[in-house]
Amino acid sequence: MKARDALRREAGARHAPPVAIRLEKNLPIASGVGGGSSDAAAALNGLAQLWKLDIDDISLARIGLSLGADLPMCLKSKPLIARGIGDDVSPLPAFPALGLVLVNPGVAVATPDVFKALSSRDNEALPPLPKRLDFHAVRNWLETTRNDLEAAARSIEPAIGEALKALKRADAAFARMSGSGATCFGLFETGNVAKRAAIAIRARHPDWFVAATRSMEVGDGEA
Repeated sequence: MKARDALRREAGARHAPPVAIRLEKNLPIASGVGGGSSDAAAALNGLAQLWKLDIDDISLARIGLSLGADLPMCLKSKPLIARGIGDDVSPLPAFPALGLVLVNPGVAVATPDVFKALSSRDNEALPPLPKRLDFHAVRNWLETTRNDLEAAARSIEPAIGEALKALKRADAAFARMSGSGATCFGLFETGNVAKRAAIAIRARHPDWFVAATRSMEVGDGEA
């Protein structure tokens, strides 16, 4: 509703008539995967088309940023690099389809609480992506990076550690907490391997949210 109202203010009520919106939520709430922001981005994009608004991407991103720091990247809805607070986005020309498993141990973590628990806010920048991207290159690059929010989130909700253990037990090539938590992701070489891992984790933890998916492939799949 905030996205609808923000776009209506920008366009003017005369150009933005009443509309019914139905949301089907398939992701856990407050789970660190940008579900709410993606919903808002979809609303902005969809309503801009429905109302036939003459609005460019820069203006739409500005409206999105007023609603949340990760809205500009969600509006792009493709593999990209985000800098700053999320407003400086650079889409990647190519990115491979990688097998992924998302695991949430049935807990929600409030992002403001995680930031309050941060012990350091002046960490070094992450290394740049390698020029050529495939499964092994992405995994190796991830090994050199970090999620500065993970330690803070785990201090609030220790179950995040159990989710990471479950992914590693399922032979994830790499596992890490997503965003501000509590969802964690595991990297697998193919979609089929990810599906088998998800089945195994779900069997051990039937009350958890477990989903196999893939990263969006762009270009020829390799950069």
